[in-house]
Amino acid sequence: MILLPEPLRVALCVNTGHRLVALRDGRPEPDPVPLLKLFNPVGAAIWLATELGEDGDTLFGLADLGFGCPELGSFSLLEIASVRLPFGLRIERDLHFSSPHPLSVWADAARQMGSIAQADIALRRLGAAPVSRPH
Repeated sequence: MILLPEPLRVALCVNTGHRLVALRDGRPEPDPVPLLKLFNPVGAAIWLATELGEDGDTLFGLADLGFGCPELGSFSLLEIASVRLPFGLRIERDLHFSSPHPLSVWADAARQMGSIAQADIALRRLGAAPVSRPH
């Protein structure tokens, strides 16, 4: 599975550009919605990404390795892609992920609930569920 197909790569780079322009112009940084969800199919790790750095490897977003402390930060696409799991599995991309919620809402909910997975449940219960779209 390709973790970062070209259309997603472009969209993540556009978000990075918007943030850099806002910083240059002295405006508040944008709060984009996550565009990419990666997950461990046999574990609790989940990554939500909103930006991709100029190096083509460094993603920015919300990372939850399953230890109860999701946090905002940068993570390496190459490192995530290199993870080898039991039964020949690898980290996967959620092909149907889409969200109306900006990253700040995900981060707040995930911190309060202790995980991105629990935040997803809580957001759904509030009636503002992340929506899926076919690819």
